[in-house]
Amino acid sequence: MIKTLDSLAIGESGTIVKVHGEGRVRRRLFDMGLTPGADVYLRKKAPLGDPLEITLRGYELSLRKDEAINVEVEMKEGTDNG
Repeated sequence: MIKTLDSLAIGESGTIVKVHGEGRVRRRLFDMGLTPGADVYLRKKAPLGDPLEITLRGYELSLRKDEAINVEVEMKEGTDNG
C-alpha cells in the first residue's frame, strides 16, 4: 500500500518510492536523504500533527507536514501500531 509520509501513523515504516515537489522543495528533500529506496520509520508526531519526527538512514529528522506530503512511501507489512 502506498501512502504519503504525512499520513503514516506512529510506529509505521516503509520505503520511499517517489518524491514530488518542484525546484527548491524537491532538492531540499533529496539533500536531507529522502530519496527513492530509503527506509523510513515514523517515530513521533507533535500534538497538532506538525512537525513529524522520522528515522531515516540511521538518524532522526524532523519534517513539516507540508514537506512530508511530497514523499510517497510503500508500507512494510506488520508495522502499524493498531
